[in-house]
Amino acid sequence: MDELQKKLGYKFKDLTLLRTALTHSSYANENKRDGAVSNERLEFLGDAVLGMMVSALIYKNNSDMPEGQMTRLRAELVCEKSLAALAMTFGLGECLLLGRGEEKGGGRTRPSILADAVEAVLAAIYLDGGGDPVRRVITERLTPQAKLMQAENFDYKTALQEAVQGKSGQTLGYHTIDENGPDHMKSFTVEVRLNGKVLGEGLGKSKKEAEQAAAKSALESYSK
Repeated sequence: MDELQKKLGYKFKDLTLLRTALTHSSYANENKRDGAVSNERLEFLGDAVLGMMVSALIYKNNSDMPEGQMTRLRAELVCEKSLAALAMTFGLGECLLLGRGEEKGGGRTRPSILADAVEAVLAAIYLDGGGDPVRRVITERLTPQAKLMQAENFDYKTALQEAVQGKSGQTLGYHTIDENGPDHMKSFTVEVRLNGKVLGEGLGKSKKEAEQAAAKSALESYSK
């Protein structure tokens, strides 16, 4: 646990909290007589702490971003894949207390177990030292990893749809207005229109790529 604390950048005053955060329910069930407690309650708290702090970070760092896009970014940051990847950077899997079945079944590398453990550890840090050290871990380790500012695979069309659906009677449509080049090197220009009014325009090597570019352009103008 000393090595884990170094990687976390936080030294616990109460190591019992950290031990509990690393205790999977399978281990706790096999060691009830020894007073083992699973990390499930800490995971519950960690989920809430993580969601709140990530939301605040997105809000502060993206002043022009609409609600729908903020929601998508938060979902990407706190998803199982991102949290499991973060757990790997900490070597968290090696520190887990697992039952015999989970140990044999590869529990130390199972994404769901790793993601839950991250939430539990964040909750343990929060209870032991307050919000500042948790915020530091999120800012320094989770945010860069998940590419908060520019997610390469971000779905701008879905984000735009979420942004406009807050008002009733909104009709969003994509229209190909230009198509150039030979079959193997075509380029497409697409307009996205809201209630018939052009909201954004995008260029791409496929209609799908052009629509995403148009949606990105529309999000930027829609949020102003």
